[in-house]
Amino acid sequence: MKLRFLLVLAAIALAGCAAATDPRGTNDLGMVIERADGAVSIVETSGQTRLARVEGLGDLSHAHIAYSRDGRHGYVFGRDGGLTKVDLLRGRVDRRIIQSGNAIGGAISQDGRLIVVQNYAPGGIKVFDAATLRQISEVPAEYAPGKRSKVVGLADLPGQKFAYALFDAGEIWITDLSDPARPVTQRYDAGRQPYDALVTPDGRYYIAGLFGEDALAMMDLWHPEAGVRKILQGYGRGEQALPVYKMPHLRGWSAAGGRLFLPAIGRHEVLVVDTSTWQETGRIATLGQPVFVMAQPDGRRVWVNFAVPDNGQVQVIDTETLAVVRTLAPGRGVLHMEFTPRGEAVWLSARDDDRVLVYDTRTLQRGATLDISQPSGIFFTNRSGRIGF
Repeated sequence: MKLRFLLVLAAIALAGCAAATDPRGTNDLGMVIERADGAVSIVETSGQTRLARVEGLGDLSHAHIAYSRDGRHGYVFGRDGGLTKVDLLRGRVDRRIIQSGNAIGGAISQDGRLIVVQNYAPGGIKVFDAATLRQISEVPAEYAPGKRSKVVGLADLPGQKFAYALFDAGEIWITDLSDPARPVTQRYDAGRQPYDALVTPDGRYYIAGLFGEDALAMMDLWHPEAGVRKILQGYGRGEQALPVYKMPHLRGWSAAGGRLFLPAIGRHEVLVVDTSTWQETGRIATLGQPVFVMAQPDGRRVWVNFAVPDNGQVQVIDTETLAVVRTLAPGRGVLHMEFTPRGEAVWLSARDDDRVLVYDTRTLQRGATLDISQPSGIFFTNRSGRIGF
């Protein structure tokens, strides 16, 4: 009897060890930026829980994350020029370097071997080996003798290329990293003060917003020799300019049903663009200045968050009727939104409430709430399989 009892205890212990060390996939994982603490929370979307917290990532007041092809490692780009490789399965920092004085984002190459960082200071991009974070090369954004521009809107492209915009120069550059030690760069006039950009989901068009004029700059990447084409010119013409409380973001993949949904700078509107003609086909009035305008993976609805003083609310737009179907009040300081890989839920960060909230995209009802210190950006690993993320 005693031996049987001991065998049962041993079996229970072994079962516990096996459960604790069971291997898991990475496709439902992600990281949430804790902007005030220089940390990230590792989360999983299947059970809507936090798995671990990783500290020591520096200044994350403006941060971005790109993922390795297998989704195991996240590359965190910090405002202080820090580049940190985080192991999501072990919940720890793998490698960390300080590569510049001021950075606002980065991207990973099509083959997953290169990490590229866009820098404000010194202006330009730097290229690193994704495995070791060893620097391979650099492209200074020197647009005139002795003058460097801040780089924004960096996006990976097919063919080991990267597109990015030079805010101070009013240019778009495309750099070919087929030989990463010897970058080849082409320059194109874009317009006044490009501030952010997106690549369409098929990788064909690169579109940069222009802060200095009422237009967007678009390049057909199949025909770069044609240069930049201005679209939506004069969308605010004849109307009083409003103060801009927060720069909108174009990186929301707001493409749905053959249309783009874009935030209008400083305006209480979402612009609707026909992607077959690149002409404006409508405007949707919103309660505030849009920051992110993000389409669900199925394209059925678009979710919009706002700059102050309306950053405690989110509006949901029907992409068929172009009507606002719901105004939500998730919490104070909603900075970011991220859809789960198949779009059944959206995660919202409410910075000033120290919470991340999960909403059902079908019912628009709130589900789980995660207590996370001053959350901002939410980044799921399925980004690793998408162009421009």
